[in-house]
Amino acid sequence: MTTVHFDPLAQRYPSQRYPIYANRAMVNCSEPQASAAGLQAILKGGNAFDAAVAAAAALTVVEPTSNGLGSDAFCIAWSAREQRLIGLNSSGPAPQGISIDRVFADGNATAGGRMPRFGWTPVTVPGAPAAWAALNARNGRLTLSDDLAPAVDYARNGYAANPNLAYWWKRSADAYRRENVGGRFDDWFSTFTRGDDRRTPRAGDVVTLPDHADSLAEIGATNARSFYEGDLARAIDAASRASGGYLRYDDLAAYAPRWVDPMRLDYRDGWQVCEIPPNGQGIVALMALNILRNFDIAGTDRALTYHRQIEAIKLAFADAFDVVTDPDDTSVDYARYLAPEYGEEKARLIGETAQVRTTRTPSTSGTVYLCCADCEGNMVSYIQSNYMGFGSGIVVPGTGIAVQNRGADFALDPSLANALKPGKRTYHTIIPGFLMRDGRPVGPFGVMGAYMQPQGHVQVAMNAIDFGMDPQQALDAPRWRWDRGNATRVETRFDAAIARELARRGHEMSMSLETADFGRGQMIMRVGDWDGTADRAAGDAAGSGWGGRSLVGGTESRTDSNIACL
Repeated sequence: MTTVHFDPLAQRYPSQRYPIYANRAMVNCSEPQASAAGLQAILKGGNAFDAAVAAAAALTVVEPTSNGLGSDAFCIAWSAREQRLIGLNSSGPAPQGISIDRVFADGNATAGGRMPRFGWTPVTVPGAPAAWAALNARNGRLTLSDDLAPAVDYARNGYAANPNLAYWWKRSADAYRRENVGGRFDDWFSTFTRGDDRRTPRAGDVVTLPDHADSLAEIGATNARSFYEGDLARAIDAASRASGGYLRYDDLAAYAPRWVDPMRLDYRDGWQVCEIPPNGQGIVALMALNILRNFDIAGTDRALTYHRQIEAIKLAFADAFDVVTDPDDTSVDYARYLAPEYGEEKARLIGETAQVRTTRTPSTSGTVYLCCADCEGNMVSYIQSNYMGFGSGIVVPGTGIAVQNRGADFALDPSLANALKPGKRTYHTIIPGFLMRDGRPVGPFGVMGAYMQPQGHVQVAMNAIDFGMDPQQALDAPRWRWDRGNATRVETRFDAAIARELARRGHEMSMSLETADFGRGQMIMRVGDWDGTADRAAGDAAGSGWGGRSLVGGTESRTDSNIACL
């Protein structure tokens, strides 16, 4: 028997991808197994909402390095039945038993007086299972168990790990080993590693997660109520109590996701860019675009365009860091940041050179995004995350539930907008995007990666709107990332002459070999005629003959191509 040996991450040649076209269904995910799960839901008779739930659940299994059963989630979707854009905020609040004083009194603050990144302290109520149930109940066709069936199968019977997954899995394990004081992450290692040496999967290894499979099946059978009011909720409560955590059964039982109206910015030429309102940071992208619409982008050389984009993002973050939090805990009128006067005022602050706009330094993390569309006109933009890799490092024993560490973004200074309070939702980095034109849905899009996300949204949206790129080009275009002060990183593919011009303008430029620094992404856009009822994807054919309706998608601008379609 011949064994083939090669380095799966060492790709010798650049690849070239073209956009994918379809006329009945499209499911666009960060992992191919998740895309296949979404397509299975379509083939069972489901719609784009069923596909989104199926894919999201599958991602907790096939990409646990970025999300899990203990994730939060957000969604923007065009509902064909309701003929309107809807939004879902399924981020969870801080436990009722936590407070700034208690974190300090219990010795759980870091040496710098901040919320810790790991352990039970930064854990807030997970919202993802409730999001699946809410989307399924409002607009799905199948049962939640049907939607979750492919994820259960992957977890129970296994799937092959890909190179990127193996790479990030090992990085997380190395981090938890360094932090595993007193064995607090032993449940993580018993769930996500194998053998006496606690080995993580290598590329090609078959991964099974049996506890995860059982929990998924229970979530499906109970429409997610077990997670919040049943056996799973009691297991979470017990694990938290045993380790000095603050999360309790009552916090879970009181939780419900919120349907919200997406925020919309009239950008230019009839185009609208849509985001979930705070506590999410989608408003950062809209604030930056509100500034940028005051400039003639298409008629400007690219170096000046990049300069203005970076400065607009810096200005937007400077304000967002001061005001974005749980809207129930602030009197801020977020609509003022989308008013023309705000954009005009901030645009006047952008001159010829870079300026420091804020001294805050955004963090990094991992996320999964997906989008789906069907031939009835449903289009879903969905995102969920454990925040920093696997999240808090906590796994509830016997359940496979890896819980997020979203509360790490809370401030422990009570004078700050995002200060920790019982029952409060924190500033949230994950954001789904959606494009509309002249009041009609054009399509979902998203870029992953913590504080890179609004920066990626600005760049991808402008690539599509201002520069007429198709979804694949809009995602593949070389990106920049503002880090702090005047420091900006660019990809290795970024034009060197433009980078030098940006440096001449005062930007502290550096180049990164880590493609994940700039976010992965997905996008779907409608193509062809529109009759108000059909768009692209799912179920029956959207049209016949020449010139019928269809959809076009681009995916994973920096890794694998993972679009499943009909």
